[in-house]
Amino acid sequence: MAVIEELRPMLHADGGDIDLVSIDDGVVSVRLRGACAGCPAAATTLYEGVARVMEERVTGFRGIVPVE
Repeated sequence: MAVIEELRPMLHADGGDIDLVSIDDGVVSVRLRGACAGCPAAATTLYEGVARVMEERVTGFRGIVPVE
């Protein structure tokens, strides 16, 4: 997914990364890795950063789910 690739540099800057796990009926499942995994700010990054960008750019986006 191109949006994930666009977001990677932001996450890499903080020592983290993101993997696309699946897309099911507009719900995107992702795994945060590196410094992002378990970070207290991970929920903010995921919902206010990643999901916001996906809402703007991905047709049919319905939500995002973190996967451990």
